Amino acid sequence: MTRRTDWAEYAYPIAPEGPGQGYDGRDGGSAGHGDNAYDTAAHDGFQGDPDGDAPGGASVGGGSRRGGGRRADGGPRGGRGRRRRGGFGEASGDPQDGGAPASSRAEKGESSGDPAERARAICLRLLTGTPRTRKQLADALRKREIPDDVADEVLTRFEEVGLINDSAFAGAWVESRHHGRGLARRALAQELRTKGVDSTLIDEAVGQLDSEQEETTARELVARKLRSTRGLDRDKRLRRLAGMLARKGYPEGMALRVVRQALEEEGEDTEGLDDAGY
Repeated sequence: MTRRTDWAEYAYPIAPEGPGQGYDGRDGGSAGHGDNAYDTAAHDGFQGDPDGDAPGGASVGGGSRRGGGRRADGGPRGGRGRRRRGGFGEASGDPQDGGAPASSRAEKGESSGDPAERARAICLRLLTGTPRTRKQLADALRKREIPDDVADEVLTRFEEVGLINDSAFAGAWVESRHHGRGLARRALAQELRTKGVDSTLIDEAVGQLDSEQEETTARELVARKLRSTRGLDRDKRLRRLAGMLARKGYPEGMALRVVRQALEEEGEDTEGLDDAGY
């Protein structure tokens, strides 16, 4: 008789805000390009999975992973002390508001005595390099002691001209995080909530994925991880593989079904296991 493990053991953790999120990928599009900035970020960001869960050692669904290695002259590739760049929607750089280091022009604007001019300079700097949600920018302005009414006016204007677009942000986030890290709808929705995206926009964004796509990705993730569990007993393999899927937000029934089928294909005896638990 196998042990049943509560699915809550693997509850998907809320994504942390600010530096140290560990998101993969390069910087997204720059401010001032409307939806193109979000499209660029979606295609350029999150290529690869540092946890080793993405199939093929790369992003789920394709793409290559840039690794180390050596140059033709025998030296190591890359420089010492190389600084990691932030991913799409990720804060990095400024310890006070999580932005990239300011240019001299931005510094001049941020040192202005006019709160509105300061707010605009802060937002433009933060939007240069990666898209952000309205809440992320509002939080940054609050930390810089910009009055709420001034911040609201500036942010609304930025939305009107397309520099802030939470809908485009959410759509690009779902695409990049699902294909780059294999996250399921539940996990993606949780991440977007932590970034202040409206629930209606979240539903629209995660609606890009359906159960069939989720299950296909789950199978790819299990196939990638399966080899590393060989040599372990059946129950331990089941717990490890199902736990990996749970942390990525996959439903319990789907995760257990996918893992069970993968083990059966390897010749494991799955008698006594069912989709209700273990």
